[in-house]
Amino acid sequence: MDKIYFEKMSFYGYHGVFEAEAQLGQRFYVDLEVSLDLSKAGRSDDLNDTVNYADIFNLVSHIVEKERYQLVEALTSTIADRLLERFPFEEVKVKVTKPNPPINGHYEAVAIEMVRTRRKGS
Repeated sequence: MDKIYFEKMSFYGYHGVFEAEAQLGQRFYVDLEVSLDLSKAGRSDDLNDTVNYADIFNLVSHIVEKERYQLVEALTSTIADRLLERFPFEEVKVKVTKPNPPINGHYEAVAIEMVRTRRKGS
């Protein structure tokens, strides 16, 4: 299966359990790996035979920047589900990184990664 990757898309969102996270917000990074058949686009060199990367980016941007979730797990799951609803992907892998969660300690970031596969007949 062919794949399209988006690496380290950067967004500012207001996700988290604590009130300060909802008020102040913070940076989130999203990585995507989406699987679909790209053979027709490879032969035709026509955008109509593939997916528009800007549409994918805009959907993820809207979810991260305009919606609010307490858990990064819920944010990650929503991104995966909406990508499968809107685009002809067979599988999506979504990784959301929260560089500054309110944890007292030394670490670079916390991330959630989920893989979702299109159900047969969907």
